[in-house]
Amino acid sequence: MIEDWQHFLLPYQQAVNELKVKLRGMRKQFQDQAQHSPIEFVTGRVKPVDSIKEKMVRRHVEEDRLEQDMQDIAGLRIMCQFVEDIYQVVDLLRQRTDMNILEERDYVTNVKPSGYRSYHIVIEYPVQLVTGEKKILAEIQVRTLAMNFWATIEHSLNYKYQGVFPEDLSARLQRAAEAAFKLDEEMSDIREEIQEAQNLFSYSRKPNQLDESNHNDDNGDDQQDGGSPE
Repeated sequence: MIEDWQHFLLPYQQAVNELKVKLRGMRKQFQDQAQHSPIEFVTGRVKPVDSIKEKMVRRHVEEDRLEQDMQDIAGLRIMCQFVEDIYQVVDLLRQRTDMNILEERDYVTNVKPSGYRSYHIVIEYPVQLVTGEKKILAEIQVRTLAMNFWATIEHSLNYKYQGVFPEDLSARLQRAAEAAFKLDEEMSDIREEIQEAQNLFSYSRKPNQLDESNHNDDNGDDQQDGGSPE
């Protein structure tokens, strides 16, 4: 039995912290080269103990199999402006040598019946502890801002209704999901115009203003709401 959850979760927190720095670093590299960054911002969290225990019961995960069978104790989310950016981010992650991709689930193309869209990647990531290297499973979700808005609302309602939505509400959520994706499609259609305008706006600002407008990446990023329950 896990008696010290803080000790158990420490490597997961280290993995989240390191991955946030690395993923945000990718964004800054694009900016440094005056290129459009497919990464808008990055958040991450370690799943709360109560949520872990609830999922263990719901998914019949034995405690001695927790590290192998629960893939999202460490969770990262990458937000993108455009649908095309999602797949560019996925390609960039595939090229990295500091993590090993174990599984990919494309809910952008293969949308869930609820309307949920996101791209999920399960990785194996090595953290260096004083006792040696430990490989941690982590889940990275890549989605647009519109997808994230819908998923965050749906996640909140899921807690209220325990996953069993009234029929009318479920239909409304599905329509809202389609409307959100329609917005993504419209933005993709004028993507070049948007990026040109953003580049002009960026060049007109002072360097220190650019640094300070990084969507407050370092603030309020320890919550990972909006995930599809699995």
